[in-house]
Amino acid sequence: MAPLLKNIVIAGGGTAGWMTAAALSSLLGPDKLSITLIESEEIGSIGVGEATIPDIINFNHLLGIDEADFIRETNATFKLGIEFIDWGRKGDRYIHPFSGHGVDMNGYDFHQYWLRSRAAGNPHPIDEYSLCAVAARQGRFTHPDPNPRAILSHIRYAYHFDASLYARYLRGYAEKRGVRRVEGKIRLVGQAPETGRITHLDLEDGRSVQGEFFFDCSGFRSLLLGQTLGVGHIDWSHWLPCNSAQAVPSAHSGPLTPYTRATAKTSGWQWRIPTQARTGNGHIYCRDFISDDEATAVLLFGLDGEALAAPRTIRFTAGHRQTFWEKNCIAIGLSAGFLEPLESTSIYLIQEGISRFISLFPDSTLPDVLRNEYNRHMRTEFEQVRDFIILHFKATERDDSPFWDYCRNMTIPDSLTHKIALFRQGGRAFRYEDELFSRPSWVAVFLGQNIVPDSCDPVIASLPANEVMASVESMRTAIVQAARQMPTHEDILKCYRKAGAA
Repeated sequence: MAPLLKNIVIAGGGTAGWMTAAALSSLLGPDKLSITLIESEEIGSIGVGEATIPDIINFNHLLGIDEADFIRETNATFKLGIEFIDWGRKGDRYIHPFSGHGVDMNGYDFHQYWLRSRAAGNPHPIDEYSLCAVAARQGRFTHPDPNPRAILSHIRYAYHFDASLYARYLRGYAEKRGVRRVEGKIRLVGQAPETGRITHLDLEDGRSVQGEFFFDCSGFRSLLLGQTLGVGHIDWSHWLPCNSAQAVPSAHSGPLTPYTRATAKTSGWQWRIPTQARTGNGHIYCRDFISDDEATAVLLFGLDGEALAAPRTIRFTAGHRQTFWEKNCIAIGLSAGFLEPLESTSIYLIQEGISRFISLFPDSTLPDVLRNEYNRHMRTEFEQVRDFIILHFKATERDDSPFWDYCRNMTIPDSLTHKIALFRQGGRAFRYEDELFSRPSWVAVFLGQNIVPDSCDPVIASLPANEVMASVESMRTAIVQAARQMPTHEDILKCYRKAGAA
């Protein structure tokens, strides 16, 4: 058998670099795998705050991270979903929750019963049938009940946290497991003349770091995969037209909400991410429709509390590299691609890139079949996430600005056109190839942005309306009562703070 890889080099730190280092260091000990991470304090990283999705819990569990310690060290809060304001129409609000809606019955999705009740006069929106959405609006949180029969077993959650603190936390984790950190800027990327594979990274101070396999975590520069190996970029700005962001932290103005907020603006949208120390805010926009100065004014006007710094501007083009693994290099994070953070998928895509490499961990021959499978999988992941994000922009009735006129009228990928058509015809929603966003997620956005089928499934349509109404109402009542009995989000966080101070 060919020997295992023994020497891996990670170019760049930040969230992507230290997530990669931490995961690889948990896989094999330093006696079997040498891991070196090169980063420069001068360059820094993009992140000022991060909202995540429940998959982050799996990553932390993989590393054996204690949740209480993690929450204290990263200023984390809990997250039950995302509230969307003004997307379908101005004045609209809905929550895309992490839990599903109601309970599926007799092999049929709950939303089919909701559609049947709606036709019979049910006035309650579908997110009132989600425990996560109801609890989020009440400012409440609890951990899932391990009893699968209990209503609280339906809780699913993620976190808001400070990305720089998370990177620092993972750095400590990785260094304890033998990862070597090298401070410095990369001056030259060395390649083998006969194969083009990367062999070493030369630093500005004259040092050289050798490696067998390299991870490019250098951010938008994509120093290794893009600049050195010449892998091009697939541009999705036609479908995702926002190309700039301004980010700024602000002071808290009230209780810490257990959800992210995304508010549509005239030429983009604004995020609100509450951590324990401050609220992260950002305005994502398209410069074709608004100037930077105007965007700054929109951002600052939309803050809940006092700005704690000057806004930082970030430029980007939505899309991804043509391949994610080329020769002996994989790009992770912004080096691989960027889909704006509307559904909090940035860290998920980092995590998925790492975990897919681990599941395909090659020997030193780097078989082509493993590289091809990695690229196929990651391309599919990006495309599926892309379609879900595009849906938010396409499914709008707003006609109050040129930006929303563009979004409403733009052509979209055939894969998304197909999903919309299926849902319009009887509320059909399906999950393909283990895609990230499950059926309830698609249903939440479809209905939240006014894509409502003319009818439900014909079998459910044949059921007596009064029986369906009684069934869904009993679920709504049980969910409201369960949420009221949960502790407040603030009380849960106080318990963590007290435990840390003890």
